Amino acid sequence: MSSPSFLADFRREPLADLFAADPARAEHLAFDLADIRFDFAKTHLTPELLGRVDATPYSEALSRLLAGEVVNPTEGRAAEHLAERGTGSADSVALARSRHARMRALVDAIEVGAFGDITGILHIGIGGSALGPALLVDALGRTERQYKVEILSNIDGQAVDEAFARLDPATTLVAIASKTFTTAETLRNADAALGWLEEAGVEDPYGRLIAITAAPERAVAFGIDETRVLPFAESVGGRYSLWSAIGFPAALALGVEAFDQLLEGAALVDAHVAEAAPQANVPLIAAVSDILYARGLGAETRAIFAYDERLRLLPSYLQQLVMESNGKSATLAGQPVDGPTSAILWGGTGTDAQHAVFQLLHQGTHLLPVEFVAVSAQSDEQDPDHHRELLLNCFAQGAALMTGRSSDDPHRSYAGDRPSTTILLDDLDPLTLGALIAFYEHRTFAEAALLGINPFDQFGVELGKEMARAIDDPETRSRFDPSTRALIERAGL
Repeated sequence: MSSPSFLADFRREPLADLFAADPARAEHLAFDLADIRFDFAKTHLTPELLGRVDATPYSEALSRLLAGEVVNPTEGRAAEHLAERGTGSADSVALARSRHARMRALVDAIEVGAFGDITGILHIGIGGSALGPALLVDALGRTERQYKVEILSNIDGQAVDEAFARLDPATTLVAIASKTFTTAETLRNADAALGWLEEAGVEDPYGRLIAITAAPERAVAFGIDETRVLPFAESVGGRYSLWSAIGFPAALALGVEAFDQLLEGAALVDAHVAEAAPQANVPLIAAVSDILYARGLGAETRAIFAYDERLRLLPSYLQQLVMESNGKSATLAGQPVDGPTSAILWGGTGTDAQHAVFQLLHQGTHLLPVEFVAVSAQSDEQDPDHHRELLLNCFAQGAALMTGRSSDDPHRSYAGDRPSTTILLDDLDPLTLGALIAFYEHRTFAEAALLGINPFDQFGVELGKEMARAIDDPETRSRFDPSTRALIERAGL
């Protein structure tokens, strides 16, 4: 597939000139969806450029996605995370609802004391099985809640020690989240958790285990009672799975009503992309911007800064969503791509990042699109000036990146014309967070469709896993390069 046609003959106009040429630019390139304002006015997008986008590949792929048809041809699968929030084939939607009901029944059982006195849950997973629940609980569970949640993903023993230290084994449930129930890091940590429960004198350690998996038979073989297995569909990818039973710790900690509102917020975005014309489709517009900068203007990275402490895990969550989905070098037809695909995503939290990396953003030599995410409503108990200054800093950074400032002293000169997008939530609640995450999912999908790549496989993560197994086998270790063998020897392995 060749580069998208809308990039042909594109000429970058300074942002200041674009505003001067269109006094209503701030209105033309700002969109409201699910109590969120998406402002693309400080990017180099124009209504004319958006009008040149051939949305046919996206529209065709979106129709298959919404219908629950195959959109992951390399694995012959649908991608049915939308079924978890009510869109897809009738059978898949019904099955997702029944599995949500099963999860709610388990939450109810815990709350009425069926597992005894429970004060915490240790959720063990990695990748999407951990990043999604961690984001939800950290963003929405800052106020006092009934259950303490610890997310354990890293196989590093230090991380295991720290997670155990923050929980009471006598009153803790352990949820093991693995789509295949074969993930090496997760099972290693699960074994450690069993040992932790046994050493603490828990009478029936296996009775404290809950499995969240698309392979329930493996969870049962591990020793977990079938009644405590929460299944989800094989067609739901890990980085798209927080809507499924993977969201169990959030449903427990935040309440099932909050989890339902999360699904409702995502469903609003699903309905939007199904109904909106291309030039009003917010995720599609964002995807066009991403392609414009990565492929049209050579920007290798994209930065996201959350100007809200509750969204501090959003950049990490989006790194997996975006780079594992669209970090591809082959088209759907198996041919080499003809240009860059996913940008490298990175970011941080404002205002901390302003004193760490913004020097490069303002005066460095890289073209680097920036994304600001902020929340209008104050949630903390501090003087309102705290939140006011936070938001003013956020908006000022976008303005400063665009306008810059000239000076006879080159050390105090700011080039300006540096693009940014601002995403402003009216409030941060389950509905708006669900909508925000779904927006990023659809944006990632739209970018993949326009580039002709598959966002739903992730074979790139498999090679390292395979070699990690081989490197531990003396018979195959000799096949590794001298540097790797020397490192193994130096570490005493």
